[in-house]
Amino acid sequence: MGVHPRTERPLPELEGVRHHFVETDGVRLHVAEAGSGEPLVLLHGFPQHWYAWHRVLPLLSGDFRLICLDLPGFGWSDVPAEGCSTDDRVRLVLGALDRLGLERVGLVGHDWGAWTGFALALRAPERFGAFLALNMVHPWPTQRALLGTAWRFWYTALLEYPLIGRQVIRRRPGLLGYLLRRGLGDGPGWPQEELAEYAAAGSEPGAAYAGEKLHWGFVAGDIPRLALGRFRRQRLAVRTLVLAGDRDPVIRPALLAGADRYADDLRTEVLAGSGHFLPHERPREVADAARQLFLEAAGEGGPAAR
Repeated sequence: MGVHPRTERPLPELEGVRHHFVETDGVRLHVAEAGSGEPLVLLHGFPQHWYAWHRVLPLLSGDFRLICLDLPGFGWSDVPAEGCSTDDRVRLVLGALDRLGLERVGLVGHDWGAWTGFALALRAPERFGAFLALNMVHPWPTQRALLGTAWRFWYTALLEYPLIGRQVIRRRPGLLGYLLRRGLGDGPGWPQEELAEYAAAGSEPGAAYAGEKLHWGFVAGDIPRLALGRFRRQRLAVRTLVLAGDRDPVIRPALLAGADRYADDLRTEVLAGSGHFLPHERPREVADAARQLFLEAAGEGGPAAR
């Protein structure tokens, strides 16, 4: 599989984090690890990278081995020429788990990382003891909810079209900063250096290409599946908790209804005053929810590396 050059930008520094790479299907994925114990894999959203979890990691590193993957094309991972669709991300993440020798893990995902997480849990439920999804709709939203909130995704039209989306992302880093600022609720704002980091990282040529491909892959692959009801033929067997913010401008609480009949154990909690970036806005609540969910699952034979 061909790849574009990955970034040479310096890594943000965070005490206790160790960095390495795993290669799967010809793609090198960057891994930032912290802590020890039962393994949890954390998948970031757009336009961020592993550092999106930096407020959460210190709160969980005493209990878990935290494995933050840079999704293909983002952060310090390779940029596959073809490999940024949901199916591609699932294949590469599962390959990374194999290379890391992890048979079964806990899974945390935010934004597009959470959409990837749902796809992973449906594809290989035996690999995941439990799943914490942050700020993302599940695969079974009601038609009424979709129609009522579709306009909130207006900005994706700027990002998704082939050859155009990458140019918008590359040449308009201010758009990424706007989306990050727009997504916040009543919690703390972005420190200027962190906002600059994500805007700069997300607008690099490889990441801009991957951002376009990620959004277009959803349009070309996942939306038809939603429209044709193909997800309704699948059942979520992995214990799942969805955390959302009532101030999220994109993933509104109405989108989170409708999954009960398609999941064995799916709960939803909406945090008041919170927006789209819970790992930044409410790291304590995210960490507490993760600890309770995954320690319970581990006690039942859940996310242990066997």
